Amino acid sequence: MYVAVKGGEKAIENAHKLLAEKRRGSSSIPELTIDQIREQLSLSVGRVMAEGSLYDADLAALAIKQARGDVIEAIFLIRAYRTTLPRFAYSNPIQTDKMHIERRISATYKDLPGGQILGPTFDYTHRLLDFDLMETEKTPDELERATHPISDDMPRVLGNLLNKEGLIQQETIHEDDDDAPVGDLTREPLDFPANRDLRLQNLARGDEGFILSLGYSTQRGYARNHAFVGEIRLGEVAVEIEPPELGFSIDIGDIEITECETVNQFQGSKTEPPQFTRGYGLVFGQNERKAISMALVDRALRAEELGEEIVAPAQDEEFVMSHSDNIQATGFVEHIKLPHYVDFQAELGLVRRMRQESKASQEQTSQAAE
Repeated sequence: MYVAVKGGEKAIENAHKLLAEKRRGSSSIPELTIDQIREQLSLSVGRVMAEGSLYDADLAALAIKQARGDVIEAIFLIRAYRTTLPRFAYSNPIQTDKMHIERRISATYKDLPGGQILGPTFDYTHRLLDFDLMETEKTPDELERATHPISDDMPRVLGNLLNKEGLIQQETIHEDDDDAPVGDLTREPLDFPANRDLRLQNLARGDEGFILSLGYSTQRGYARNHAFVGEIRLGEVAVEIEPPELGFSIDIGDIEITECETVNQFQGSKTEPPQFTRGYGLVFGQNERKAISMALVDRALRAEELGEEIVAPAQDEEFVMSHSDNIQATGFVEHIKLPHYVDFQAELGLVRRMRQESKASQEQTSQAAE
């Protein structure tokens, strides 16, 4: 139980003023603009949009600025704002095979139709501080940009290549009925057991560090599930809605996404032959770490569906989904710093009474022994 903090209004007001001062920093340094954050901290912006469930780069940049760079606080701000927005339509499923590709790689096939497109990646950089970045920023004329054309013919590794031999399992969303409506975690409370559509939503909104750790655990033998990255795609896809009054789809804009499909071996079961199965990850913005981790955990959570023994945390649906949300986790962890005066006094009284009873019992035992 909490108790009201009386006489604290002035202190809270001053705390807000101090926070604003700390956020601004030294007035001798130009203030960060939303445009700068959006364009130069795009990976942080992408994470805030993904885990905040709202695709708006300007608002995500604003949240990062307001939160002083605390990404989880920024996600909280975005989610809170999202709840104030009306929902006027549901979009059609995005067609990622029609993505405007910026990066596309596969760890399973070297020679791909359309080629391996490295794109913007840290994979081949040296992890050394670049002190040139501390100098004056280069002008656009001084920057070099690759302008090589990218092929439009980029068939999917899993769907178009492996599927030719029937080696990849066909996808399912609902184990019992693929025609069932897709769930919505932003409108409905989480319940168990959950179908794959809700699991994927949960993972997409889940904390990157938590999902990364779970994905890492599957690679260290805690899910008996070795994976290969079948394909990673980064690029823009069109979002379409179909207004009832029109009767046809219209394009309302493009979003940047990262998509990952993993290839996992499956020994087969009584009803399924040996084949490859897949894990799937998709997030807003450029975030391969999260997309890969999401795909690894998605595959681990399919253990029951595939008749595999559940032996690891990453395979435990309720454990994963109940603890992946960083906003809920933050609330539960940080709430213990709020006033608990009444609770503590009750615990204090209990411990004192137990000590008195223990001391009295020891004295009685000692007297009896004499």
